[in-house]
Amino acid sequence: MHKVIYQIRSGGWLTKYRMAGYAWILLTCQVLGFLFFVAGTHGLIVPLKNPTSTDFVGFYAAGSLADAGHGWLAYDQAAHYAAEQQATEPGIAYSFFYYPPVFLLICAIVARLPYLCAFAAFQAGGLSACLLAVRGILPNVKPVFLLGFPAVFWTLGTGQNAFLTAGLFAAATWNIDRRPVIAGLLFGALCYKPHFGLLIPIALVAGGHGRAFAAAGGAVLALAGLSAWAFGWETWTAFLHATASSPAIYTSQADLAGIASPFGAMLALGQARSHAMIVQACATLGAAVLVGIVWRRRLSLSVRAAVLLAATPAAVPIVQFYDLMLAGVAIAWLVRAGRTSGFAPWTQTLLAVAYVLPLFSGNLGGVDHWLVSPVTATLVLALAVAAAWRELRLQHSVPGRMTEASRMGAAL
Repeated sequence: MHKVIYQIRSGGWLTKYRMAGYAWILLTCQVLGFLFFVAGTHGLIVPLKNPTSTDFVGFYAAGSLADAGHGWLAYDQAAHYAAEQQATEPGIAYSFFYYPPVFLLICAIVARLPYLCAFAAFQAGGLSACLLAVRGILPNVKPVFLLGFPAVFWTLGTGQNAFLTAGLFAAATWNIDRRPVIAGLLFGALCYKPHFGLLIPIALVAGGHGRAFAAAGGAVLALAGLSAWAFGWETWTAFLHATASSPAIYTSQADLAGIASPFGAMLALGQARSHAMIVQACATLGAAVLVGIVWRRRLSLSVRAAVLLAATPAAVPIVQFYDLMLAGVAIAWLVRAGRTSGFAPWTQTLLAVAYVLPLFSGNLGGVDHWLVSPVTATLVLALAVAAAWRELRLQHSVPGRMTEASRMGAAL
């Protein structure tokens, strides 16, 4: 018994061959599950009462309207819903579109393809870019470990854009110390999903990354201006008007079982919206302070990046289960940190748990695992905080040693 506990505590049970085997099993199960879901949503298993679609239909419909010169209609629910049904078939569930016109720059391009081709191109392109960025963080990792991460399965199944978000975060953090301007441009590109960039200015200012901050601001202005030129200023006016009602829509119609933030967890537990907002405000403030301290103290890149990525789901009120792709990138940074300076006890086992947990963050077999998403996000954040605390203690006791470790992490 003591030997088993020691293996779990030290992570010794996670041998190279076992990890590869488990990853292959997980990936195989997800591929089979994905094929089963595809067959089910197309009525190949049991007859369907209503046709189904994915969230991508909202992107495609908005892109179609923008490509036709009517970008502002992407924020008119009647026109947008008509475009969604035209792209697929009448009677599908409506998929809301509350993204800034910046995102229409991508949607309008993919909407020029037939619907299924556009879906495949959008997801394949996003996944490839994300995998390439993560391979920069862990250059020797086998692709099966990246593809087997369950949030990949959920992002594909829902037709969402989490690959793009995670890939931009991964590439930006990877370049922040070596190519700050490129990192800033990548951070700025996240303005298509602006609430996810809440902690980025804090990290850049606290870390003294003035060039990256300026580049990010320039990228935001350039993309906003380009979208206004391409689709008209009235598109921005329509977007601002539509976003006024988006919080009520998300909290009343979104699947609370899949929200990974403290706000979503409180609502799923039956708490009043006002109480959930108070809890979320405290979590956002705490996440901002944490990121500010970690980036101000100039810890290793691996730890700084992991904290920023792990703190974002805690700071943002609406984070869906497929957005746990950010947690996957944070895990990659924590693995890199462990390879550089060693893993603390229990860390490897808990990282393995955090890696598998997103598999149960959606709706499987009709059972809502409503706490899995926030628990996963909290676990990854706790591991990132533990890694930061470990480095802070080392920095305080042996200042010169921590500086050397930071240089080693940036050089890898």
